[in-house]
Amino acid sequence: MRAVVQRVTEACVTVGGEQAARIGRGLLVLAGVGTEDTQEDAQYLAAKIAALRIFEDDQGKMNLSAADVGGSALVVSQFTLYGDCRKGRRPSFTAAARPEKAEALYASLAKGLRALGLPVETGVFQAHMSVSLVNDGPVTLLLDSRKEF
Repeated sequence: MRAVVQRVTEACVTVGGEQAARIGRGLLVLAGVGTEDTQEDAQYLAAKIAALRIFEDDQGKMNLSAADVGGSALVVSQFTLYGDCRKGRRPSFTAAARPEKAEALYASLAKGLRALGLPVETGVFQAHMSVSLVNDGPVTLLLDSRKEF
């Protein structure tokens, strides 16, 4: 699984003009699922994201996690993280998992974050979403569970 994690002061998802989810201070997680991903990948990313020390302490050092600062997470499914742009001008998405598998692992990631103490909101799987955020820092990190194994 891949994730783009952004430290935010606020973020929201809108679908069809209606707000579907909103968080204040915390993490916006854009999550993509690959064809080879398993529950182990979802749990690895949940643990990694929940423990990321990317919030500043009293000395201005990134020493605190989202849970440490009372933050939450907004998890949004984004299959385009598996877009391969190496050939031609149109991305290939053959490395992205089929929707049934992707939805289950996306839900598992959100569930894993909740189990680790983060309040979690989610986007709407397979919907055309508008995602708004205020990136704090800016702090943006790329995570890939396959870089670990």
